[in-house]
Amino acid sequence: MFLFALPAVCFAQTEQNDSTEKSETIEKRLSIGGYGEAVFSRNFYSDSPFRYSSAKSHKDDPSHGRFDLPHAVIYMGYDFGKGWTFQTEIEFEHGGSGGAVEQENEEAGEWETETEKGGEVELEQFWIQKSFCKELNIRAGHIIVPVGLTNAYHEPLNFFTCYRSEGERTILPCTWHQNGVSLWGRSGNFRYELQVTSGLDAFQFNRENWIGYGANSPYEFEVANKYGFAARIDNYTVTGLRIGLSGYHGKTMHNSFPHDMENDNSVYKDVKGNLWLGAVDFTYKGHNWIARGNADYGYVSDNEVISRLKRNSTAGNAPYQKQGFGSHAVAVSVEAGYDFFSQIPSLRASRQKCYAFAHYEYYDSYIGATANQYTQKQIIAGGVNYHPIPQIAIKAEYNHRLLKSQYNNEPSLNVGVVYQGWFL
Repeated sequence: MFLFALPAVCFAQTEQNDSTEKSETIEKRLSIGGYGEAVFSRNFYSDSPFRYSSAKSHKDDPSHGRFDLPHAVIYMGYDFGKGWTFQTEIEFEHGGSGGAVEQENEEAGEWETETEKGGEVELEQFWIQKSFCKELNIRAGHIIVPVGLTNAYHEPLNFFTCYRSEGERTILPCTWHQNGVSLWGRSGNFRYELQVTSGLDAFQFNRENWIGYGANSPYEFEVANKYGFAARIDNYTVTGLRIGLSGYHGKTMHNSFPHDMENDNSVYKDVKGNLWLGAVDFTYKGHNWIARGNADYGYVSDNEVISRLKRNSTAGNAPYQKQGFGSHAVAVSVEAGYDFFSQIPSLRASRQKCYAFAHYEYYDSYIGATANQYTQKQIIAGGVNYHPIPQIAIKAEYNHRLLKSQYNNEPSLNVGVVYQGWFL
């Protein structure tokens, strides 16, 4: 029995070793992470849908409070070897999924039940990548379009305020993610990225969010009659400083379903809806300071024709934004914070940080429209970000939204806790 038992013991030990090696290999190749935000807000202004159309009558309306889970995200990636990697990102927005009941400001406060892209659970990234070297990588699938500061760096430890930059998340898709192919790499002090994606849909544009909903698809597929082209380049020459340029171009008309307007008999055949976007942004970290800023500007051609078509020619129950949109939009933002814990030796030694910050924004989603000047807004904010450990921040912020003189300003207090990191 000894002669038969010895091989059995050896075989069992070999199986255990193989299992351990496989487990170690998987653990080295598998990556799991994520980020999340929980925010409480007290808004000291009216939440009436008529607060802009009849501002005087809502000047003394009571304040209102809100709890929110803006984003809860799970990352998962895997390294298959030989330069092949995979990554996915699943995002839960505002703590749930499904439909929502909303009050439409543009439709006399009418209540509507809406389903926004199947609810508020999104597959934000899902791609396969082949890396040939650090200078050349090809990524295909559902990818982030890195136009603007927020889209390129949207995780909660990349901004001081409790919510992402209001201007960029208003006028642009945020986070902007679409199906496409990306070519990217880094050489020396430069990182570049070139993308081809499915195009945006002008029938989803509106005056308050400009092209912000243009990447949304209410269908089980993403319409791709037209295509978009994005590019980004970042420079890291100066220690601690990154400067980025990004842009986008694409035709946004005739990218709806069904595709029935781009034919020889249509009066809208030559309407293009050409979209041009340009953005510059920077981040700086050094000497206990963090500073960030961006400036975005965009133009859509044929906006009046498309707006008129949306209002008058689309079916009443079609899943489109019925209101018009502007030809231009702009968003500018800058913030800076200083870690005053750096001046306290015991706190510096324990790696705790606390940034006192100031933040300013200006944006307008409907440039030149005198009848809708409430779309032109400035924001002044300030507060603190306390980091008990590097992966967690507790945020407290006073935020004051400034509008034209005929409207009421909109101050608020926000408190949030966020995390960001890799667990495996």
